[in-house]
Amino acid sequence: MKIGMVGAGQFSPSFTGLWQLHPDVDEVWITDVVPERAENLAKKYGLAGTYPSFEAMLESDLDAVALLTQRWTHAPQAIQALRAGKHVYSAVPMATRTDEIADIIQAVLDTGKVYMLGETHWYYPQVIWARQAQAEGKFGRLFYGEGDYVHDMDHGFYAAYQYSGGDQWKSTASYPPMLYPTHSTGGVLGAWPDAVPVSVSALGVVDNRGDGVFDKDVSMFGNDMSNMSALIELSDGGMVRINEFRRVGMAGQIDESTHRWYGTDGMFDQGARVNKFYSRDETIDLTEDLRIGRADLSAEELQGIDPALVESFASGVARVHDRNRLPVEYDGAHNGHNGAHHYLADDFVRAVKSGLQPPLNAWNAARINLGGIVAWDSVRQAGARLPVPQFGACPLPIVDVTTPAR
Repeated sequence: MKIGMVGAGQFSPSFTGLWQLHPDVDEVWITDVVPERAENLAKKYGLAGTYPSFEAMLESDLDAVALLTQRWTHAPQAIQALRAGKHVYSAVPMATRTDEIADIIQAVLDTGKVYMLGETHWYYPQVIWARQAQAEGKFGRLFYGEGDYVHDMDHGFYAAYQYSGGDQWKSTASYPPMLYPTHSTGGVLGAWPDAVPVSVSALGVVDNRGDGVFDKDVSMFGNDMSNMSALIELSDGGMVRINEFRRVGMAGQIDESTHRWYGTDGMFDQGARVNKFYSRDETIDLTEDLRIGRADLSAEELQGIDPALVESFASGVARVHDRNRLPVEYDGAHNGHNGAHHYLADDFVRAVKSGLQPPLNAWNAARINLGGIVAWDSVRQAGARLPVPQFGACPLPIVDVTTPAR
């Protein structure tokens, strides 16, 4: 297959190399609104070439496109690409409006093409362990979960928005936290596969830093809130509390994502440093089993990677990660986001090759995005409890990504 990368930003090198290494990918191309960035990335990583525009890429013979662009552009570009006959891999979030989600789902149904959301936390070791524990009944009935994505602006976000936003970066840096919910919801619901958000109530905290970022007069989103919390009702009677914070006093080297699952027979606490499962009779320390190693990358491989992103880019894997399902070519290759990148890259290729939908298909993506989108509406309505639109489960066959590749 041939893949076209849309966007040559700081996150793109995380996947260009992985798709180049994959035995079922023949060519990787790139385009960017700043042509020099695309040309430089193509040269550095030996890509097949560049396209002058996204539209030119859609008119080509490429099989698929990977959208690594601005957050609010993902849905319109995904719909356009699907309608043009391309398979789509999208960085998070899926969309910023519920009607965009409906349009993506309809485009998948109409075209039969693959849509995949690249939510990294689906393959965090803690989420993998919790998903397996839930399948084995270790939690009993899950009734409550918590997901936190507490990423302070000072830890890389200023630089990222300045890189992507140009002179108007402050207008985009005010992106509403609840419109970027999938690191928190994707973790909790990633281990709670049958639960669907049905209603949500959320509140926000008005920012007082005074640096012109979360300023309604500057923000293209009309947002002045840096921290938001939501309580989501689930279809099985359970509930999830979500925190999305962008002003929080926490050291940058500590994992910004934490999750907790509470069941009638057991609970799992994924903290920033310690991971433990509790039942009525015992406490199991999972910290070492779920600890992520660090990939041994050369200075050349890390050249040009923002220092704030190095730890993510150079992450290794944990014991719970099944390496046998991955191509042998990925052994020792750069990874990211607690070992997730290898699995996301392979999932997409497997789905396209098989013509089946991936685990993180449009319906699953909707499940972990909708709560945040409606939460943003709730914040602007002083915490009103609002219904979440329902799209059901994926009606199309899903590829089995667990089969060994070696």
